[in-house]
Amino acid sequence: MVLGLEHTAIASPDPQKLAHWYVEQLGFVINYDSGRTVFVKAPNGSMLEIITSEGERQPQTMKDPGIRHLALAVDDFDATYQQLKAGGAAFLAEPVSSKGVRVVFFTDPDGNILHLIQRETPP
Repeated sequence: MVLGLEHTAIASPDPQKLAHWYVEQLGFVINYDSGRTVFVKAPNGSMLEIITSEGERQPQTMKDPGIRHLALAVDDFDATYQQLKAGGAAFLAEPVSSKGVRVVFFTDPDGNILHLIQRETPP
């Protein structure tokens, strides 16, 4: 039986730099580091594996096939948004609120699309 996602992998030209951004900006911790592969863990236990990339990144849009973004659950939307803004995060739009859900999209230093999400009621 599948229990759920254990981690998601991101290929980066500089795994160390990207891992440290997740630590500094999002409060993740490094729980494995081989030099070429770094696992970072969020406070809720979800993990990202950041591996060394090969080749050039191709431009992508929000509707291209494949994984398009990572959604980050937050308990204080405004505080997290302001912290990221102060840290220089590249936001793609202003925050949106609809039907008890608040979201805002931004990118990490490698251009991967992330978004903050806070729900009044879990789905």
